[in-house]
Amino acid sequence: MVFDFANNHRGSYNDSIGSGVCPFYCDINGYMDELIWGAAWLYKASNNENYMKFVKSNIQSIQPYEFGWDAKHAGINVLVSQWVMNISSNQNPFIPNADNLICSLLPKSPTKSVTYSKGGLLFKRGPGNLQHVTALSFLLIVYGRYMHANNKIVYCGNVTATPSKLIHLAKTQVDYILGNNPLGMSYMVGYGQKYPQKIHHRGSTLPSLDVHPKNMGCRDGDEHFQSSKPNINVLTGAIVGGPAYDDSFLDSRLNISQSEPTTYINAPFVGVLAYFKKHM
Repeated sequence: MVFDFANNHRGSYNDSIGSGVCPFYCDINGYMDELIWGAAWLYKASNNENYMKFVKSNIQSIQPYEFGWDAKHAGINVLVSQWVMNISSNQNPFIPNADNLICSLLPKSPTKSVTYSKGGLLFKRGPGNLQHVTALSFLLIVYGRYMHANNKIVYCGNVTATPSKLIHLAKTQVDYILGNNPLGMSYMVGYGQKYPQKIHHRGSTLPSLDVHPKNMGCRDGDEHFQSSKPNINVLTGAIVGGPAYDDSFLDSRLNISQSEPTTYINAPFVGVLAYFKKHM
């Protein structure tokens, strides 16, 4: 099995791929979170207790607040919480970890570890901020559903976190991304009347084979990349890195942290939109 192979041959792809992956997508958080994440999903699929034993014996090696393409930490706690929500034990760190995650996100929580722009967008450090927004919005919805099913409330000091409060926070982030923000800008390409026109994406920037059937050399695309005109092809549905902390947005292919769309921004957003399509 793939899991057994990964577990028996541990190591970072930084060592095997090297310059093929770094400095752009270096493995910073290590591999244990991916192994635990995989074991948790295999337990869900198979009910094989060996996978849950693996999760429980290794959970102390991760931090509770990160979730994204290189870090599955917070997702592990939220995923496992559905099976242990009502178990009170020192062997159950998943619920305290998941609760702490929620308290780190609520705008009025005394233990908040993120910031919010004046327009209401969640911010964490690093480029491509919407990767954090979509991923954490997904976890807010999932944990909110688990809380609702178990009549659970999270207490963050003097702030009470109910399932509906988590869902509402996620919805404010969705609304911001889709255009309810100071610029009236949808950060999903092709959605709404105003959206990024010069995204950092090769396929969107270069002409199609129908328009340019001849082969293009390595630097033949420079004129398109450096053009002040909108991209030739509209990458409908792609979500870009998003605005700066002051809610501003520089629509430029050179502005990679704001204008580059990625699969890890879109992927969790699919789940978020699926929930609101069904429940709103």
